[in-house]
Formats: sequence, structure tokens, C-alpha cells
Amino acid sequence: MQTKILPPTPGAYTYPLLIKNLLTTPLIYAPDQKIIYRDLKEFTYRQFGKRVCQLAHGLTKLGVKAGDTVAVMDWDSHRYLECYFAVPMLGAILHTVNIRLSSEQLLYTINHAEDDVLLINSEFLPMLAAIKDQLATVKKIVLLTDTDEVEAAGLDHEYEKMLQENPEEYDFPDFDENSIATTFYTTGTTGLPKGVYFSHRQLVLHTYGILSALCTFDRQARLSADDVYMPMTPMFHVHAWGMPYLMTLLCSKQVYPGRYDPKTLLDLVIKHKVTFSHCVPTILHMLLSHPAIAGCDLSGWKVIIGGSALSKGMCKQALAHGINVFTGYGMSETCPVLTIASLKADMHQWDQDRQIAIRCRTGLPISNVKLEIVDPNGQPVVHDGKATGEVVVRAPWLTQGYFKDEEKSKELWEGGWLHTGDIGYIDEEGYLQITDRLKDVIKTGGEWISSLALEDIISQHPGVSEVAVIGVRDAKWGERPMALVVPKASGTPVNVEDIRATILLEVEKGALPKYGMPEKILLVDQIAKTSVGKINKKQLRRDFT
Repeated sequence: MQTKILPPTPGAYTYPLLIKNLLTTPLIYAPDQKIIYRDLKEFTYRQFGKRVCQLAHGLTKLGVKAGDTVAVMDWDSHRYLECYFAVPMLGAILHTVNIRLSSEQLLYTINHAEDDVLLINSEFLPMLAAIKDQLATVKKIVLLTDTDEVEAAGLDHEYEKMLQENPEEYDFPDFDENSIATTFYTTGTTGLPKGVYFSHRQLVLHTYGILSALCTFDRQARLSADDVYMPMTPMFHVHAWGMPYLMTLLCSKQVYPGRYDPKTLLDLVIKHKVTFSHCVPTILHMLLSHPAIAGCDLSGWKVIIGGSALSKGMCKQALAHGINVFTGYGMSETCPVLTIASLKADMHQWDQDRQIAIRCRTGLPISNVKLEIVDPNGQPVVHDGKATGEVVVRAPWLTQGYFKDEEKSKELWEGGWLHTGDIGYIDEEGYLQITDRLKDVIKTGGEWISSLALEDIISQHPGVSEVAVIGVRDAKWGERPMALVVPKASGTPVNVEDIRATILLEVEKGALPKYGMPEKILLVDQIAKTSVGKINKKQLRRDFT
């Protein structure tokens, strides 16, 4: 096919999609709207804009220039939000460092990303001390602290002092929208972390993609400028799912909670009337299990769950507390949002159980996301809610590869589609349902059992707090399912036979094959988690097989 491209008119301005343009709207429409850090700091958007400029001046004086990399190690804060804008607006690259990595992995990611400047919260100075002598490229280190009396701990620069010494205006340049804006590292539990990266163009398009998905359609939880936002996903992890960029564009009030503590999170929700958050299931579980939730009015709080599947049991428990909960889906490599579990207009009148089934679905693809399910030969399967295969995706905001890893980048993009490593199906209504990870599916007697389906069944027992299902080696069948169950501390008691009876009901209904009954069911005190709060099935397989 031959297309026609007209040359630009001489003197015409080609408008690049740059992060700096996301900040224009709130400074015009809502300059007096608030950005709050815990209850320690409070700024207006007008002040925030000035601080972004001061940070840009300060970084420039430290030698940061276009193409350099600035790393941040901090809890969720106003400072992090300022870095989300100031660093890429300079043409530099923001490296959001996973503060929960081991010392070895931390050192690897900082050196692999070739960080030039490191901004570090005082709480993480012991972590820095363990690796400082091995940092290969870091030239300057800036201290971040919440205290008024600053002990620089041998560092030459302190964040607030640096800002106050610099002008409140900065003429941010235009440059190619395909310039890298951010980088961070996937949280693999084996091997070295992999670096993913995103351009200004990708981040801006992702922002408008989730704007379209969350703010336009007649859905169960529509967002607007009236919402009060508080992230409960670390800002080092996939740009806190891109939501800080969206909520800044929307001119919404924002509350940054610092280090996560369930009582503090609930207190902030109540005090500031938070209406929108997002988190992984383990954070929601932590909140639902905390005694302080008993006295909280959480009606009107919209919460997106991602990172792992939302079980029907947890969904029902959250709804009972007034939390408008539903799922979103994506991964580190996808910026991340691909789908949102939106209820279609005719579903708003359904009973709760039918709605819960939709709220726990992986979701509908958001604007400009194309999903397919492919068989082992890479051929698409029918969208009938039954045929399963690997989920592959195309969208304008997917990472183009892994930083300095050509072989794994080619594997990721085999056949021109990004391969998620997830197994699932698409139903006649267009909803995606992930049934398992390729690496987590249980292969028994030549058949596949979904660990997620088993977890969903077990979670609905009223005495179950958490559950994880893994495959363990079996001489006869290859693998058999094993369930690890954390009972609730109070309320309905549960034992192994109760769990078996719950699963057997689904077997008798035909919802689960007989060989889906776990060989072993263990009651445990806790379940291993990854650095971003997901259930760590690799670790569980090492511990129990």
C-alpha cells in the first residue's frame, strides 16, 4: 500500500508530545488545588510548578544535561512527583529505583542504568553505605529528608536547600518526543532485573489512554477533577501505574502517603476524603485485615487492583466496606495499563454476585490497545470465552525492549507482538480473563489446571485470609496442585477438610475437573511476597518442592 505524506509547511510548528505539556493544564485551571504529603507538607499546584522549576535549576547546576540519568530512592512523596516532571522535562532520564531490592540487585540496577545523580531518602542511607564504593557512574548524591534539622551524613547536597537556592522559573526546551523519559527494572525473583524504558511520547499517550478509559464511559467508577487521589502502589513501580500523571492533568487534589502503613493509609483516606487509589491485592488485604477499618466510612472510595488477580472473596469483602473495587491489568513492560474491568451500562443493574464476576475480570482493553490470544504456533484463537492461549499485545506505549539486552528484547517482541507470558481468553463481550501465568499453570496428567481459578475458589471460604496455589512435582502426574492457606485471625474457623469441601462443591458443579483437587493443603502463617507485594510463587516453589 502506498501512502501519501505531505511535507510540513515552512514555519509550521510540529508539536512534540512531551511531559512538560501535561503540567500546563493544572497551572491554568487549578493553581490553588492542593498536593499533600502525609500531613507534613502541603503545596498548591502553583507552588508545585515553581518547585519543579527550582529542581530543574538545581539538577542543572549539579551537571545534569539531556541524556543523563537521575535516580530516585524515596517513599511516595511530593518530591517524587516533582521528579516525575522536572527530570524528564530537562531531557534527562528518571530512574525510579526499587528500594526493596537486595544490595546486590540495587547496585546492579544503578550501575546498569548508568545513573549520574542519585536522590536518596535519609532512611535508605544504610543501603547506600553498603554499595557506595562500588557505584560506577554516580557523580553527585542529594539527600531527601522529612526533618527540619538536616544531617547531610557526609553528602554535599540536600534537596530542600537546593530548591530554595534556585529561581522559580525555568524555560524547559522542546526536543524529540521519542527521547527516553523514564527507566526502571523488573522485579524478577531469579536472575538479574531487566531494565525497561519509556519515551515522552509513550508516557503522554498512556496518560490520555487511561484518561479515556477512566473518565469518559458510563462505568461504575468514573474519575474527574473532583476526585481526591492517593497512590498505594510504590512510585518506583511502573510510574505508580501512570496515575500521578493522569491526576495532575485532571487538576485533582493529591495525597502522597510516604511509607505505607495500614493505619496511616486509612487515616489519610478519612481525613482527606480520598476517592481514588490503586494497589496490589496484598495491600488491600492488609487494609481489610487491620482493626482500624472497622470504624471507617469508605463509601465513595474507588480502588483499582492490579499486579495479581483480585479474588471474588476479597472483592466481596471490600464491597462490604463500601470500597468500589475493580481490576486493572498490565505489566512493567506495558507502561503499564492495558485493560480495566469496567461494567458496561446494562450491567449496573445486575445483582452483586454477577457484578463481582465482572469486577474481578482482567478487563476490557483501553483505547489504542489491541489484544490477541494466540496458540503455541502464534495463531489467534476465537474470542468465545473458552479458547485459551498466550496474551499478546500492541499499543503505542509499550517498551521497545530491555535496556542493553538485545536477546531478551527479541523474545519479548517475537512476531511483532509483545508477549506477556500470561495465559487467558477473551469472551464474546470483549473481556479479557487471565487464567494463569505460563510459568505458574499446573500441568497434571497432560492437562492444565489454573492456579488462579483454584485460588479464587478457596478465597471465597469465609475463614480464608490469603491463599496461593502452586504446582509441585509428582512422579505419576508430572505436577499436582498444592494450596497454601492463611486462615483469618478471627471469625469463621477453617481447617483442611473445610477447604477440600469448598473445592469439591465446584468439582461437583463441573467448574473444576476432579484432578484439580490439590494433593496437599497447608495452613500457614504467611505467604512469601515479591518486592512489590505480589505473591512470590517462584519462592514458594523453592520452599515447598
